[in-house]
Amino acid sequence: MYAILDIETTGGKFNEEGITEIAIYKFDGHAIVDQFISLVNPEKEIQEFVVKLTGINNKMLRNAPKFYEVAKRIVEITKDCILVAHNTSFDYRILRTEYRRLGFDFDRNTLCTVELSQQLILDQPSYSLGKLTKSLGIPITDRHRANGDALATVQLFKLLLEKDTNKSIIKNSIKYFDGRKEKEKSKKLIESTPSILGVFYIHDKKGKIIYIGKGKDIKSEVTKLLLKTTSRALKIQERAFSISFDKTGNELFTTLKYYLELEKLSPKYNITKKRKITTQNFNSDDFIIIEKGREIEENAIILIEENNVIGYGYTNLALQENKLEILKSVLTPIENKEIAKTIIKNYLNKSKVQKIIRL
Repeated sequence: MYAILDIETTGGKFNEEGITEIAIYKFDGHAIVDQFISLVNPEKEIQEFVVKLTGINNKMLRNAPKFYEVAKRIVEITKDCILVAHNTSFDYRILRTEYRRLGFDFDRNTLCTVELSQQLILDQPSYSLGKLTKSLGIPITDRHRANGDALATVQLFKLLLEKDTNKSIIKNSIKYFDGRKEKEKSKKLIESTPSILGVFYIHDKKGKIIYIGKGKDIKSEVTKLLLKTTSRALKIQERAFSISFDKTGNELFTTLKYYLELEKLSPKYNITKKRKITTQNFNSDDFIIIEKGREIEENAIILIEENNVIGYGYTNLALQENKLEILKSVLTPIENKEIAKTIIKNYLNKSKVQKIIRL
């Protein structure tokens, strides 16, 4: 059973909006079996741009019921239903905020027709309710009024149910209020990550890297990230689909690779601060830094020539380390030499490396 709804609000600051109108249609997958439509007195002024958009003004709402007077009816009509709306996160947040003001929890599983449309009705120029319904030939009256938008969403949802021929996309798109899917997804992501020193990459569904992290134990770092409740962490958790990682073998390579990758990839959810670039030279123009590799008998190598960082990489062959031209062919070139130089110089000032060979 579904409760398909639309809410109009006063506008204003996040979580300070009030409901001005609500329409809910109880839908059994075939037909509407119940409905509730009402103006609501928000007990606060409506933003002027909202009045122009919806046509609802303060005078119209003077004698309308206040939210606490319709709260019981909303609970009854949505009980044991999945909430469906076009951008459900907005309507669900507004309802939960109103119930919280009354001292109650309002928990429902939800579906979003924007997200479903993006999966089932491809290549649309816009997924706004007005433009999407127009392109699909779904009539919509009283646009930006709760009843008109809710009825259009009912028709859109019917179409989505028909298009989901395997009955899997809609089922898999349900967001449970207890977060069971998110918890299961986080558990699998954590289990896929080893307890190693290195750098990890969080990818979205399209494979795009949205976050880069690092640590002595990347499983521990991933676990902490997926358990955080900050706004940024929640966005990462919602979009995380897979995790890849690079074992580095030592702290210097971990830091170097992390900052070089941040500079190169600019992941959406990393907070990047501009590093202070030092222009000081190394104590020697040409030398090789040798650090612990990823495996036994492997070395991690950084080549410095003429006070520039040429490249870095791994080798377990003495021939490669002793023959400069061969060594250069196996190292990964470094594009942003100034950032690399700053990181390496800062590290050498604070920590010891396994060996330095002067050339």
